[in-house]
Amino acid sequence: MAGFSFKELSISGAYVVTSSFSDDLRGSFVKNFEREEFKKTGCDFTCSETFISSSVKNVIRGLHFQLNNPQIKIVGIISGKVYDVIVDLRKDSPTYGQWEGIYLSRENRNSLLIPRGCAHGFLSLSEDSIVSYLCDGKYDKETDTGIVFNDSDIGIDWPIMRIDDAIVSKRDSKLMTFKEFDAINPFTVDNCR
Repeated sequence: MAGFSFKELSISGAYVVTSSFSDDLRGSFVKNFEREEFKKTGCDFTCSETFISSSVKNVIRGLHFQLNNPQIKIVGIISGKVYDVIVDLRKDSPTYGQWEGIYLSRENRNSLLIPRGCAHGFLSLSEDSIVSYLCDGKYDKETDTGIVFNDSDIGIDWPIMRIDDAIVSKRDSKLMTFKEFDAINPFTVDNCR
């Protein structure tokens, strides 16, 4: 079985992770997490919760985060394809307010390691995209929030023909703007370690 590979993104602490896998005539076997391998990147990840979402084509979920107890997330694909986006919300980070997007699919076997203090969202590019999430940190329902996906100050270039074709939940369509978040921002690089 091949090992993991980690490619650091421009946002500090964020990585594209190519999982360990093997294929044969029966199908495939993928290992998407091994604590000691992730620790080598400086990420001491302890899984607190896992969940799976299923999305039809053109669904945009996000941009989500928690104001208290920000979580580290490892996001991967079980089936389908998504354009996955993170936004750096750590106010003293050199990439504050910047975003980065990558394609995750069953074929490329990539996942995304998202550090604390970053917002996360994705666009489903398949009729049935199944996304898995591993989270480090306690879920905090009271401060679970986000920034609206089409915020003009962040300016994410979603790969969709017309942004009006996006399918967005009522909750996500009413999330705060980046300017509103900036006025209450509790995140720094130090308190998001």
